[in-house]
This record gives sequence, C-alpha cells and structure tokens, in this order.
Amino acid sequence: MKKELALSIKRVADILFSLLALLALWPILLIIALAIWLDTGGPIFFTQQRIGRNGRPFLIFKFCTMRPDAEAAGPQLSNPYDKRVTRVGLYLRRYRLDELPQFVNILRGDMSLVGPRPEREYFIEQIAQHNSDFPRLLQMRPGLTSWGQVKYGYASSVEQICERMQYDLHYIDHFSLLFDLKILLHTVRIVLSGKGV
Repeated sequence: MKKELALSIKRVADILFSLLALLALWPILLIIALAIWLDTGGPIFFTQQRIGRNGRPFLIFKFCTMRPDAEAAGPQLSNPYDKRVTRVGLYLRRYRLDELPQFVNILRGDMSLVGPRPEREYFIEQIAQHNSDFPRLLQMRPGLTSWGQVKYGYASSVEQICERMQYDLHYIDHFSLLFDLKILLHTVRIVLSGKGV
C-alpha cells in the first residue's frame, strides 16, 4: 500500500476512533474530573504548547496531574517519582488516563492515535544539540501513543528523550497501518497492566 493512501486511512481511523472513544468514555471523563476537583480543588484540565507536524505549535490537552506550582522553577521533565504529582494524578498516570483529553487533539488534527510523542519547544532546542535527526519526527502528526513510549516509556532527561527517539525514528522509517495496530495493542496491554508510569 502506498504511504499516501495509508496516511489517509490512518486519518479517517483517527477521527472515527476518537469520536467513538469520547462518546463511550464521557462518564469516565466526568468521574476523573470530579476526582481531580475533590483532590486538589484546582484546575481539572492542563494545556501546554507542543510542537506538531511540520513544526506547527498546538495546545495539548490533558487531565491535570500536578500541583499548580509544578513549574515555578522553570520547565522540567517528569519522572516516575515526581513529588509534584498529586494523589489522583499518580493513579491517572499509572493507567495513562490523564491522556484521554487528547482525543480532542486528534479530532482537531493536531495529533494522531499513533505517532512520535510531541515535545515542548524548550526541550526541542536541547534535543537538537544532541541529535540532528529530531526534525525527521516532525514529518508525521504526533501521537497519543508511540513506539518509543511503548518500548522505552517516559523520559526524565534530554538524554533519555534522545534514546527513546531512536524508536520513533524507526517508526517513521517503517510506518505502516499494521505497525500502528501493533503499537496500539502494546499500549492497551500497558494500560491494563497499570505500568504507564
């Protein structure tokens, strides 16, 4: 199958799956929102600028899992033992439920179900100093899940992002709908096992 046709099918699948997911999961989304509000009384949703396809910035949507003052000292990468994460936030991250609002990003065309994870411009500048291949990741829409996320997991330093990036470069070079399906199945296994963090 030609790559252009595969990408078109991928986009249609993104839209259909995201619509179905939002319709099916809205009660869970409401429960999560209530849990966050009862836990912190603070904001329920978290937005942040990320860099997407062809270097276009967009606002990513997530459930709020950190204290409001989490970046008072400047931009920081998260880690599995991050003290800034709230009680409810820790649970949401373990099962990757904090990522559910990104189905809205997928509908808007900012993201895809599968693709390299979107980074912040602040860290992209540092990543580019370590690895000049980073711009290749911007050839495709960033994803809710990725080969790097499945095989490597969360990165808590620029060096680890560069290591994880090798998996996403492999994805770019070997993209297919079958590869997407494989990544989605791995993601479901990780979510159900509670090993998202």
